[in-house]
Amino acid sequence: MPDSVLFWVISVVIIIGLAAAGAILITRELRRRDAAEIAKANEDATTIMNKAIKDAEAKKREALLEAKEEIHKNRSDYEREVKDRSAELTRQENRLRQKEEALDKKNDSLDKKNETLSQKLAAADAEREETTRLKRDQLETLERISGYTTEEAKAYLISKFESEVTHEYAQKIKDLDQRYRDEAEQKAREYITLAIQRVASDQVIEATVSVVPLPNDEMKGRIIGREGRNIRAIENLTGVDLIIDDTPEAITISSFEPVRREVARLALEKLILDGRIHPARIEETVQKAQREVDATIKAEGERATFETRVHGLNPEIIKLLGRMRYRTSYGQNVLAHSIEVSHISGLLASELGVDVMTAKRAGLLHDIGKAVDHEVEGTHVQIGVELAKKYKENENIVHAIEAHHGDVEPHSLLAFIVQAADTISAARPGARRENIENYVKRLELLEELTNSFKGVESSFAIQAGREVRIMIKPELISEDEMILLAREIAKKIESELQYPGQIKVNLIRETKAIEYAK
Repeated sequence: MPDSVLFWVISVVIIIGLAAAGAILITRELRRRDAAEIAKANEDATTIMNKAIKDAEAKKREALLEAKEEIHKNRSDYEREVKDRSAELTRQENRLRQKEEALDKKNDSLDKKNETLSQKLAAADAEREETTRLKRDQLETLERISGYTTEEAKAYLISKFESEVTHEYAQKIKDLDQRYRDEAEQKAREYITLAIQRVASDQVIEATVSVVPLPNDEMKGRIIGREGRNIRAIENLTGVDLIIDDTPEAITISSFEPVRREVARLALEKLILDGRIHPARIEETVQKAQREVDATIKAEGERATFETRVHGLNPEIIKLLGRMRYRTSYGQNVLAHSIEVSHISGLLASELGVDVMTAKRAGLLHDIGKAVDHEVEGTHVQIGVELAKKYKENENIVHAIEAHHGDVEPHSLLAFIVQAADTISAARPGARRENIENYVKRLELLEELTNSFKGVESSFAIQAGREVRIMIKPELISEDEMILLAREIAKKIESELQYPGQIKVNLIRETKAIEYAK
């Protein structure tokens, strides 16, 4: 083996030996340190355990002290509570004892009172028996003296009492009626006079015929035409009757429908002015006249709203108002009447504290049904109510329209105002005319109604139906009963008859004594 290799081997062995020795030394040092740390740890553990034991004993002693204090406190509270309850029980026992003593005293008092009451009841029964006996004796004595039995005396007294009560009742009604009538009449006169003075429009009675003047009588032949073709064309297109008679230089147009009559009048005037009269020209002229009348209807409706200052109406309502320009009622122009009722309603409303514009609106629309009552089934009141509802008018205005002729009972001051304004406008002198047959029929119904009452001998409608004079049978109706009968007759007239204005019910009771000297 070479020397170098041997050297390296020896070096390696020496290094290994040194490393082993170092490892042994290190291991011994580590074991020594570990033993020291273990000893120290055991010592620390022992110290901690001793301290924990001491702390536990201290806490145990504190817990025992706290427990003893809590037990002592609870015992004191319990003893105090027991003491309080004992005191309360003692007080309750004392109160119960006092109540028992009071009840005993009350029972004794009640026993005494019951005994006294029994004695009084016995005495009262004895007195009642004695009173009954005395009353019976007195009644027998009274019956013997008066000659009346008890029942007869009762009947006599009741009859006399009823007579006195009837007299006093009738007198009271008469006094109250007169007082309220005087006060109401004075106020009503003031309001109505003011309304009429401020709305004093002229009244013109309108007829159902129109007269068209002619430049000469030769024009009659041209209007008639060959074999009457022109006059037939005019009548067929307008729906009117042309009356061509001996009246010089005039033709009469007759129709119950004012709009048709107006269209025919305008067409005739245009044809006469133009001079060309033949069926084709007549048809063209009638159409032109119809357009003019439609424009007039719209203008009249707008004039009515402007004159009354009632705004916000539906355009269809305005057209219906314009149509009323050509409608009449008993000869009175319906549009003029409606405008007048609107003004009067507003004046009355201002005096009575009601909304003026609402009253004027209701007054203007109260007869709106008359614009189409010849075309639609139903009365003008029913038609007016339907139209007002259709065009969304206020419920108060609808009710005023419905109640203005008494078809339903008015339940608002506005309805009474419109009803009164309508009556004022219609009842003014010269405002309306009435068919003689209807007039006579109304008077006959008035007399027939008043004659239907018991105790009425005869009745007479006078003053054009504004007063009914009734002769009473004096043996059936007394003075006091006559006042009540007058009210009953007036109420029945109001509920069953239709009449303008008001009717005075005048009862006359007359007694006569006739003897002959022989």
